Amino acid sequence: MEESEELTALHPNHVKVMRIMALVVAAPFAIGAFVLEMADLLPTGAFIVPVLLVAAFLVVRVPLRRYAARGYMMGEDRLRVVRGILFRSDTIVPFGRVQHIDVDQGPLERAYGLATLTLHTAGNHNASVTLPGLAEGDARAMRETIRARIRRDTM
Repeated sequence: MEESEELTALHPNHVKVMRIMALVVAAPFAIGAFVLEMADLLPTGAFIVPVLLVAAFLVVRVPLRRYAARGYMMGEDRLRVVRGILFRSDTIVPFGRVQHIDVDQGPLERAYGLATLTLHTAGNHNASVTLPGLAEGDARAMRETIRARIRRDTM
């Protein structure tokens, strides 16, 4: 597969899910900074301002960059999954190596109509490849397409 081939973007709701997850992670730090701010240990704003700025960056900007850095391409006999901002990963999974396929949904994904497709392959290294941020119908359709191609190849 060539680098120039166009990747399919994930569903736009995936950004919303990542933002909510980032907010859940950032909230305890913001609460801790607020408590330290109320203790008057340092000048006003010394704790809360930097923490809120970092939290805002993590909630607003990072999910957009992660979304833009992910994509996939389903070929006739393989699935290519690309991800990563600092550490880029470009994984190609030949359908002939797939042992089973999962479509998973957490509560946030279910609320936004998303699902995660997981391909489990033979071998130790990268034995499972996940593709989050798919529309639920697309994930199930991809699972059935891959199953049909595997079945066709084994007959």
